[in-house]
Amino acid sequence: MTWLEGIGYLASLLVFSTFYMKTMIPLRCVAIASNFAFIAYGFFGKLYPVLILHLLLLPLNVMRLLQTRQLIVDIKNASKGGFSFEAMIRFMTKQTFRAGQALFEKGDRADRLYLLRKGPIRLPDIEVTVSEKGAMIGEIGLFSPDHKRTTSAICETEVEALTLTEDKVLQLYYQNPKFGFYLVQLVIHRLLENVSGKPSRDRS
Repeated sequence: MTWLEGIGYLASLLVFSTFYMKTMIPLRCVAIASNFAFIAYGFFGKLYPVLILHLLLLPLNVMRLLQTRQLIVDIKNASKGGFSFEAMIRFMTKQTFRAGQALFEKGDRADRLYLLRKGPIRLPDIEVTVSEKGAMIGEIGLFSPDHKRTTSAICETEVEALTLTEDKVLQLYYQNPKFGFYLVQLVIHRLLENVSGKPSRDRS
């Protein structure tokens, strides 16, 4: 067996190994190693289709590896603190509600969540008033099995809020790890409060 054949067998073994990888970072690292082996094999063996294919696959695997590592960093950062909605403003719609108007009634279908910008909102069924700027309202209903509101939300004065539709929420949940992790933490926090009987400043 020549050294060139050895490189070819090594490259093939590395590709075969990727099918047994269960986590993305090791898989991408092995895939990158196989790309280098196939590039050498294609170049010295003058197998240009193989060479071109792996010259194209190499930057793709490197990019996916960097994206996966960044995803892990984003999730870790999200778990350490709050979430900033500044980058998501463009997905939201600004709405103004008059005093006494209901954002939603208990039992309504949950089709959006609200981010409070100004004015207090009363949740009469659980005797809570939400007034903190940036408080999220309505996320529990979106993730409940029947998609029903668990409480009413009534504006005590004129209220300004940003709304995010259910479709956008789900899209961002899957695309933005920080947002997804924040929602998971928030829902768990609500459930723990329900057990302890201590309401938070912002509820849904």
